[in-house]
Amino acid sequence: MCDTLVALAGSTARGATLFAKNSDRERNEAQGLEMTPRRIGGGALKLTYITIPDVMETHACLLSRPFWMWGAEMGANEYGVTIGNEALHAKTPAQRKRALTGMDLVRLGLERATTAAEAVEVITELLEQYGQGGDCGHLGRFYYNNGFIIADPNEAYVLETAGRWWAFERVRRHRALSNAYSIGKSYDAVSQDLAAHARAEGWTGFGGRFDVAAHLIDEERDAVSFGRGRCARGNALLAKEAPWLGPSEMMAILRDHGEARDWSPANAVGRTICMHAAQGARRSQSVASMVSELRPGRTVHWVTGAAAPCTGVFKPVLFETGLPIYEPEPNDWYDPQCLWWRHEELHRAMLRDLPAALAEISGDRDRLETGFIAQIDAAFAGGPEALHEAVVECWREAEAFETHLAKTFLGRGSPGASRHAKSWARLNHLAGLPRT
Repeated sequence: MCDTLVALAGSTARGATLFAKNSDRERNEAQGLEMTPRRIGGGALKLTYITIPDVMETHACLLSRPFWMWGAEMGANEYGVTIGNEALHAKTPAQRKRALTGMDLVRLGLERATTAAEAVEVITELLEQYGQGGDCGHLGRFYYNNGFIIADPNEAYVLETAGRWWAFERVRRHRALSNAYSIGKSYDAVSQDLAAHARAEGWTGFGGRFDVAAHLIDEERDAVSFGRGRCARGNALLAKEAPWLGPSEMMAILRDHGEARDWSPANAVGRTICMHAAQGARRSQSVASMVSELRPGRTVHWVTGAAAPCTGVFKPVLFETGLPIYEPEPNDWYDPQCLWWRHEELHRAMLRDLPAALAEISGDRDRLETGFIAQIDAAFAGGPEALHEAVVECWREAEAFETHLAKTFLGRGSPGASRHAKSWARLNHLAGLPRT
């Protein structure tokens, strides 16, 4: 269960398009950061499940990728195109036969498009040609359709799909998307097959239009995922901050736990934007987060490279400077050499009393990120060398901060014997995580 948000320049304080996403997946499903260079030559391209022809030249990409997939949950390319995907549940069950996955489509859109509009074309054409399907779960089976927010420095789109059907809507000001169909009658285009089906079923009214979401959404699945509720919450938070949205405000929205005063991961009933796993059906958590500030010629991506944005620190990534870390790719087995797992050990220690832990760290965390934004702003005036030094310094400070937090929280108290603690103990054992 994920949440993606976008705000165009008119809704932001710094005149840039802002993109943000939490990727929610299973607890040990590590998600690594990588920058892939341009690929030249064409030939066969092996995706997660199927092979398709490659294009003759692709674009360089920043990807946040579940370790076992070819595709990415979110990412950006060297032209400032940024995409995030959402699982969607339609009345008609998702295809189980292996085909394209939503994550494959994210990466293919980034590799092949120079604008958001081009990415919409790339994704819809591939979807119509190859379809979507296959198991997208890690330990549990999970089949779904996909929705996307696709942005660049000038515009953004919401694209929602069911099988080979699709509909898209151009974003006017700001927009959120969660795990529920959200495009009503205000779509800008729908696929020919979906339009024909709507006419045959008598969905269309005056003017030939129909409510896409109302006819596609699976109400029972939405009651479980709380997709429409989270989408409404995201839209409300965007509207509250506009037109003064900046990177910090988008980071705060990704950290939102709702308005319940007694909220904690152990007693939460529903799903929130900053998602924490629990016992039972709520087995997913926010495993990676990203905020992008998109301007022509000046794009900065802010990534946690870790689960739980509320416990992590957003750090800058620029195509001009590359990723400042060189580490093994994470997988579902604990490895302290990997950023994702180093933070995950800290995150799971903080879960013993997360509200208290967040009250303890949030002030320092927010001040650190505010300083990072100022450092990167100042470095743009100094050229590539100054930018590189600023990025490296931000990552160094973030690592030092999390090392300090690890000394503070690891070994503090015991996990207890609640159902919530036991559900985590099982996953810790499966990952080989040291007992703390």
